[in-house]
Amino acid sequence: MKITSYTGGFVQTNGYLVETPDGNLLIDAPEGITEWIVQRGVRVDHVLLTHQHYDHVTDAAALRAAGAKLHALEEYSKDLTLESAARGWGLPILVSTYQIDVRFDMDNPLRLAGLEISLAHIPGHSPDSVTFHLVGHGVVFSGDTLFAGSIGRTDLPGGSTRQLLDGIARHLMTLPPESRILPGHGPGTTIGEEVVGNPYLD
Repeated sequence: MKITSYTGGFVQTNGYLVETPDGNLLIDAPEGITEWIVQRGVRVDHVLLTHQHYDHVTDAAALRAAGAKLHALEEYSKDLTLESAARGWGLPILVSTYQIDVRFDMDNPLRLAGLEISLAHIPGHSPDSVTFHLVGHGVVFSGDTLFAGSIGRTDLPGGSTRQLLDGIARHLMTLPPESRILPGHGPGTTIGEEVVGNPYLD
C-alpha cells in the first residue's frame, strides 16, 4: 500500500491517494486533485468523503464523471457543503452538483481495494464527519476532526465542541499511540503526539 498526499484550494485542503495492488482510493476531493490524478496516470475507483464542506468536495463531480464512485455519510446538500450559509457570509462559494453513489453503513467496515476500513461518525465540525481507519495499517484519515495540535472548528452550521471532543475521545484517543493521523489540513501526526501535546484534549 502507498499513500500520497495532495494539497489544493484556497484553504489548502489535503486529499490522499491510497494505491494498492487491488485498486486505488482517494480520501476527499479538494480543488485540483482531478488534474493531479490525471498527471500521475492513476485510475481512481472510489472517493471517500470525510465530510462535505465545500473545500473537501470541490472536485467530487469531476472525479465521478471520470468514473470514480463517491462514498459519503449523507446525500449531497447545499447545507452540508456550506453553500447555503456562504450566501449570508457574502462568499462566492459554488460547488458543482454531484451525486453520492454509496452511503456509509456505519455498522460495518468498508472493504475496498483489498483494504478493511473501519468507520467512525464524529460530528461536531460537520454533522456528517466520518473518520477512516485502515485496519492493520495503523493509519487514520481524520478529515477535519483532529489536527496536529488542534481540532476542527465548531462555529460552523451544525457544529458542537462537546460532540467533537466526545467523539475524538471515544473513537480516536482509544487507538494505539503509534497510529498515524492524516488530517484534512496541515501536517500529519500520531495519536501519541496528540495525547501529550494537543491543548484541546486536556
